[in-house]
Amino acid sequence: MKIAIASGKGGTGKTTVAVNFALALEDVQLFDCDVEEPNCNLFLGFELEPVEEVTCLFPEINPDKCTLCGNCADFCRYNALAALPKKILLFPSLCHGCGGCSFVCPVGAVEEKSRSIGIIEKASSDAPLKFFHGILNIGEAMATMVIKSLLRHIDESKPAIIDSPPGTACPVLAVLGFADYCVLVTESTPFGFHDFLLALKVAKALKVPVGVVLNRDGLGDSRVEDFCRDEGIPILLRIPNDRMIARLYSEGIPFVKEMPEWKEKFEDMFETIKALAFKSTGVQ
Repeated sequence: MKIAIASGKGGTGKTTVAVNFALALEDVQLFDCDVEEPNCNLFLGFELEPVEEVTCLFPEINPDKCTLCGNCADFCRYNALAALPKKILLFPSLCHGCGGCSFVCPVGAVEEKSRSIGIIEKASSDAPLKFFHGILNIGEAMATMVIKSLLRHIDESKPAIIDSPPGTACPVLAVLGFADYCVLVTESTPFGFHDFLLALKVAKALKVPVGVVLNRDGLGDSRVEDFCRDEGIPILLRIPNDRMIARLYSEGIPFVKEMPEWKEKFEDMFETIKALAFKSTGVQ
């Protein structure tokens, strides 16, 4: 079972929930797919080792063969190629590696080369939790490709907790499209409610069942709670605006380590998710 931990915006406590949830369970995997800012390991402190370099193909124009017809630039929807009167210009960071430019070139002047866009790392085998994360190279835009490479390392025989990027853009779609269940972490503030609705719309479009974790419960108002009740969306867990939880967070310590009563609460949430996910897919 693959459980995505997502949120409509950053700063809602998504990573805190993902890390504590994974540490509270036995024999699970944790994947940090927020490849532009992976920070789960700030709480875990594992020694990491490289697993895979993620590469992307990009075109290289052979000027001796190129007839400057411009087919390649016309085809590219990402504006990675521009046809000038005497040259084809390439902007590698805009290229998505689809290979279409080489396909439409009538004289075979487009050759594809490989370049690194990121890396996959994992915790050492003696770590208490199976943990992987991806890192997108600075300046690169292909987060989705790194995420897909990262998700291929999931062991399908064990539950996987996936820390999703925040927001509703393509990297989030790459994670939610892969998940069996989505936990949306939010807070009852006007901004939290607004971005929660956006993230919920994405999950519904992808037909992924959703439950909610209310973080900093007790602050703000009841608009998220009222909405969930009216829409039949389960609130899986409430994490209060607690001074000790805030202190542990500021010190980079997962609160389940110092507050063992939360381990049972996360275990109960896991059992609820399994029941809801099986029900939504018709599994008995």
